[in-house]
Amino acid sequence: MQPDTETVWRWLAEVPDPEIPVISITELGIVRDVDWQDDTLVVTVTPTYSGCPATSVINLEIEQKLREKGVDKIELKRQLSPPWSTDWIADEAKEKLRAYGIAPPIEGTGAAGVVAGRVRRLTGERLTVPCPRCGSPDTRLVSQYGSTPCKAAYQCNACLEPFDYFKCI
Repeated sequence: MQPDTETVWRWLAEVPDPEIPVISITELGIVRDVDWQDDTLVVTVTPTYSGCPATSVINLEIEQKLREKGVDKIELKRQLSPPWSTDWIADEAKEKLRAYGIAPPIEGTGAAGVVAGRVRRLTGERLTVPCPRCGSPDTRLVSQYGSTPCKAAYQCNACLEPFDYFKCI
């Protein structure tokens, strides 16, 4: 008996992102679709970027979760267009990122963000990235690259704590 797609989505919500384990791959927005094609479950995944090193681990974890739940025929489909955007991160996941110590993407600066935010991003205007620990807006960019390529390294000038900022894509 094939589980319905709603059940499969719930199962996939149990799969943590391997680089940020406090959020699931569905909260991250990289699982684009779940569909049965005859007796094969097709899961469409859009990586955060085409060279993301976690993609193979994510695919393996999806397959393991579905096999654990009794799904035998699985097809993982990679979809690069439209490209993933931080706009796809669920609001509750942004709060989980902040609680974990990672500053979430700033609203309106992602690829599908409001025009003003996109202009700021494209013109290189310095973003004010609030510290996820103390909330201070007095922070500074240390490096465009943080612990993973999709994050930038910042430091809070108020509490002096270093932190990652999930860059807008």
